Amino acid sequence: MNKGAILASVGAEYLRTDLPEFKAGDTVKVYQIIKEGDKQRTQIFEGLVISKKGSKTTDASFIVRKTYNGQIAVEKVYPLHSPLIEKMEVIKRGRVRRAKLYYMRDRFGKKARIQELKDFKK
Repeated sequence: MNKGAILASVGAEYLRTDLPEFKAGDTVKVYQIIKEGDKQRTQIFEGLVISKKGSKTTDASFIVRKTYNGQIAVEKVYPLHSPLIEKMEVIKRGRVRRAKLYYMRDRFGKKARIQELKDFKK
């Protein structure tokens, strides 16, 4: 048995199946569990998915970018199969032609818009 097969068999029990299908260009809401001392709360982070890496392994991740006032942007990297993600919703499906939207980091205002797919049902 090779190293990849062993890792896949051990990590298979930690893979999540309750998250929706999404890709780069989609606008998503991520409900993240935040632990502060002995309390815990849910924080919502809504933004554009600019990258998604992997899907079938436990080290899969995605990057969500949120823009404030058209100028200031915050990016968060989330592990896809993390137990700290309570749930996730796809708000809009974007029509893009690339898998990684790193060029969005240089755009702001009207230039940072992504065309929406019309046939999307929530």
